[in-house]
Amino acid sequence: MKGIILAGGTGSRLLPMTRVVSKQLLPVYDKPMIYYPLTTLMMAGVRDMLIITTPRDATLFRDLLGDGSQWGMQFEFAAQDTPRGIADAYRVGARFVDGDHSALILGDNLFYGQGLIRTLRDAAAFERGAAIFAHAVAHPERYGVLDLAPDGTLRDIVEKPASPPSHLAVTGLYFYDGQAADIAAGLAPSTRGELEITDLNRAYLQRGELQVHQFGRGIAWLDTGTPESLVEAAQFVEILEKRQGFKIAVPEEVAWRSGYIDDTQLLRLAEAMGACDYAVYLRELL
Repeated sequence: MKGIILAGGTGSRLLPMTRVVSKQLLPVYDKPMIYYPLTTLMMAGVRDMLIITTPRDATLFRDLLGDGSQWGMQFEFAAQDTPRGIADAYRVGARFVDGDHSALILGDNLFYGQGLIRTLRDAAAFERGAAIFAHAVAHPERYGVLDLAPDGTLRDIVEKPASPPSHLAVTGLYFYDGQAADIAAGLAPSTRGELEITDLNRAYLQRGELQVHQFGRGIAWLDTGTPESLVEAAQFVEILEKRQGFKIAVPEEVAWRSGYIDDTQLLRLAEAMGACDYAVYLRELL
């Protein structure tokens, strides 16, 4: 399975912080925002990734992430010159995906919790169709929402409804088979002028090929796209790390525990960062 991280957009809700830098490069407590979706895909077993960003920010992402080899990964980069919707990722990344299964994640989404790796790996094992992930939220009118029949089967996905049919919102993580790029190429822009991810998911639903995985109470899903949510996410990570004594969303650790890099490589990465707390943590893993 290949992975796509959508890290473009203007970050307009975070202005003026994003006037000169991508929001996905802003810190969420002690690491760049993009580390969180990156490690989520790594935990799903993805090692070959495409990072889609803006022409302005492409060099910064390359400087931060490199080619991925330091973590036993492989990264490619593509530029989206103007925001055209989430589903546009499959037009930009059609050559990269090349008919393979893929996972798409939004660059400002954070997932954490007990059983997350197992849930991701189980969902990634599908052979055909698509898989989306739902999470209960207090304000479903802000999201794409699941419309479920009385027996629990999915009838529709309603985008930002005035009267939400449920409290289950679709998160910014999606798994697709090799049809995704072809389906996205046939989508018509919405009234907003964008290719909507809901329309891509509906296409799979109409084919009877859309699976829904619901995250339970043990898994947290945070969107870091506003000043308030950015602060909340940073506080969430700070509390977890200080209370439990380990860091989350550390690519070096995920790569090491997954067997992508060995002890010597992990130590070399730690030494390259000197005496900062992040480097000390990597050394303590050994």
